[in-house]
Amino acid sequence: MTVTRLLTAGLLALTLAASARAEDVVERKDFQIFQGVARQVQQYVNFTVFDSVNASVQDGVVTLTGKVTMPYKVQDLTRRVSRVEGVRKIDNQIQVLPVSRFDDELRLRIARAIYGNPSFWQYASMANPPIHIVVEQGRVKLEGTVNSHVERMLAQSLAIGYGEFSVENRLKTDAEVEAELERID
Repeated sequence: MTVTRLLTAGLLALTLAASARAEDVVERKDFQIFQGVARQVQQYVNFTVFDSVNASVQDGVVTLTGKVTMPYKVQDLTRRVSRVEGVRKIDNQIQVLPVSRFDDELRLRIARAIYGNPSFWQYASMANPPIHIVVEQGRVKLEGTVNSHVERMLAQSLAIGYGEFSVENRLKTDAEVEAELERID
């Protein structure tokens, strides 16, 4: 009787350990897929500071969200992401921003103000600058990453005063992004 209980307890422990390892493997694989997806989006030549794309991965299913300025970008990004090893399915929820001359002019004015400021020159010289300016119907969202809280607040203050209806600051510091990645990894 004792041997049977020990054997049962041992099998239960092995099963739990195996399922925990399987979950770790799935999470690691999802994280590797996520890194591949991020690389594909960042290396897309038509991805600009006026587009914002986010991705999440669950069991090999990639969910893309965000907003882009042109319809062809949605199909291009889907095609690029589908080439990442391990992607089983793509749930593309990327939206195309409406065509608006006012929004286009607002985007350019805010981009000049932010990237023309000496505090952000190091970002302006990057191939894919980290501050994204998404404008929809006069409403501005700043997304991406900056080095510090001071830069986050400066970017917001530079984005105000160009005829926008509102400015939502979704910028994160590098430290905040690293902390999120550590929780995932």
